[in-house]
Amino acid sequence: MTSDPISDLLTRIRNAALARHETTHVPASKVKMAIAELLKREGFLLDVNLEKWGPQQRQAIAITLKYGRDRKAAFEGLRRVSRPGRRVYVGYRDIPRVLSGLGVTILSTSRGMMTDKDARRHKVGGEIVCEVW
Repeated sequence: MTSDPISDLLTRIRNAALARHETTHVPASKVKMAIAELLKREGFLLDVNLEKWGPQQRQAIAITLKYGRDRKAAFEGLRRVSRPGRRVYVGYRDIPRVLSGLGVTILSTSRGMMTDKDARRHKVGGEIVCEVW
């Protein structure tokens, strides 16, 4: 059991990319599935599926990583911003841009998980979950 499941998700993705793995499995939850789907939609992951995995056949998210030339991951970095010990909330006018708009900020809003561009378009702020570039 981890105290921060979102950090666990990001760390597993980061470690799998560094080890050049094709897929990685993460224990399933709605929040982690929403984050993984956003990463897939933004082009950082190749595929995201729910499946049974492990000795107890528990539900897990199977994440297929996306690589470019020379087996380089589609993302440079993943960073958890709002942690259990320090929550970070912003209004829609104050949502930070990652690498001047080349990266993506993922927010948890009252309308669900969304990227920084969607949050600005819908004029809704929230908790900054992570940054990907």
